Amino acid sequence: MQNFPLVSVICLSYNHEAYVVEALNSVLNQTYPNIELLIADDCSSDKSVRVIQNWLKHHPKAHFIANEENIGNTKTFNKLAKIAKGDYIIDLAADDILLPNCIEKQVTTFQNSSFKKLGVVYGNLIEIDENGNFIENYYTKEDHPESGDIYKMVIGRTTKICSVSSMMKKSVLEKLDFYDEDLAYEDLDLWIRISRDFEFEYIPEVLTKKRVISNSLSSHFLFKNNSRTKKLNASTLKILIKAYQLNKSKEEHKALLGRIRFEMYKFIKARNLKLLFKLLVLEIKVRFKSI
Repeated sequence: MQNFPLVSVICLSYNHEAYVVEALNSVLNQTYPNIELLIADDCSSDKSVRVIQNWLKHHPKAHFIANEENIGNTKTFNKLAKIAKGDYIIDLAADDILLPNCIEKQVTTFQNSSFKKLGVVYGNLIEIDENGNFIENYYTKEDHPESGDIYKMVIGRTTKICSVSSMMKKSVLEKLDFYDEDLAYEDLDLWIRISRDFEFEYIPEVLTKKRVISNSLSSHFLFKNNSRTKKLNASTLKILIKAYQLNKSKEEHKALLGRIRFEMYKFIKARNLKLLFKLLVLEIKVRFKSI
């Protein structure tokens, strides 16, 4: 590698006292030499802030903010992303782990890529449980992660891109005005907006470990009559409407139909009937456009 552009790692903590030190140490243990570490705690109710502050006594170069109220992942990430100085950005949850050569491989891929409009590189990861035990690889032999123009894949039935193993160009995030702060979760919307105008490149190696926790965000999508579930599914509806507006062809509308029908199951399971009606209206519009 001829030069070492600055990489900003944004580590977001919320009630991660048991895991945050391992996440932060995984950034320190990178083989890549030029890293800026920015840490935020989103008003945790556990001892996360104290744990982070104790860690900072030994690693004072890292930048840390502690939110006085809980404002959510999207707003917290954006606060740090806007002050990040790196050419590239990683969104690291404080319960996940970067393998030692993760950043080096990601930057090398950016520098050696043949894609002219590359916005994101992403790789495989290992899913682990709360105790760090292996569960499974995120991508299996049956999966075929795509590179290049992956817009149709992203809006399709299931999006298999995990932010834990991804690195983004900061200039691309700036052009898209970062995460949409009106959403309860961020990754699907961002991947759709980036893939509309920029290319992705897949790295066929395990780069990170993602911790699967019983009370994680993804577990709330199917809860019945739950306020958090309603917020998540309302965000999904907004994202699908935005994708419909971004589509440019019948083939893209057909791909989006698969995603809409997949999400209908979640809305029915969660008994979000008002949202389900709105999703059905969208399904009719998209189906008409796909003919």
